[in-house]
Amino acid sequence: MDSTGYVTLTRQSGLMREMQSIANNIANSSTIGYRREGLIFSEYIADVDGPGGSLSMAEANVRVTDLGQAPLTQTGGTFDFAIEGEGFFLLNTPQGQRLTRAGSFTPDAAGNLVSPDGYALLDAGGTPVFAPPDAASFAVSADGTVSADGTPLTQIGIYLPADPNAMTHVAGTLFDPGGAPQPVEDTSILQGYVEQSNVQPVTEITRMIEVQHAYELGQKFLEREDERVRDVIRTLGSSS
Repeated sequence: MDSTGYVTLTRQSGLMREMQSIANNIANSSTIGYRREGLIFSEYIADVDGPGGSLSMAEANVRVTDLGQAPLTQTGGTFDFAIEGEGFFLLNTPQGQRLTRAGSFTPDAAGNLVSPDGYALLDAGGTPVFAPPDAASFAVSADGTVSADGTPLTQIGIYLPADPNAMTHVAGTLFDPGGAPQPVEDTSILQGYVEQSNVQPVTEITRMIEVQHAYELGQKFLEREDERVRDVIRTLGSSS
């Protein structure tokens, strides 16, 4: 295959990864706390011998996460929390601390608030948030202060990665902070609410159609290039 074919293949590969990212966004459009993802396309240019003098290759290996605020839905749940503003809840997982915007929790057997996957919600000091099983009331104020029967117990921690570029999506609604996360103060927590996904399905479907069209054009180009090469081979073979 000549350089033109390789250039087109790199573009096709990137478009395929973008299509997978879009499909994943659509699949999680109703997932609480999900953050929309996309890909960044880049160009690699190298000097080559020949009339053109250079070769351009496309890459789409860098994922970008949309951290924009999503709509909040009132649930009335005692242990449902939504962040209004920037920041993430911090969870303790077997793989280390993870960030999330999904704020639906339940008390475990020990009374610690945990995510649906069983990961403990951490407070501002990095310890699990405890909800006394015998408490008649459990409240969380806007600054994250947790109270049981009117007595303050702790403060839910809200964090940001020290380096936003180091944060990576690991699974579902979880992110690896890429280092020690930093506390955030200028934000609010709403009890009895959850934050929805920030995916806009109509926008994603429109983008999927555009990517599919671009992929089909690239495929047609490769087929024409293949036919051109075959014609050259047949011509050379018949003249020899």
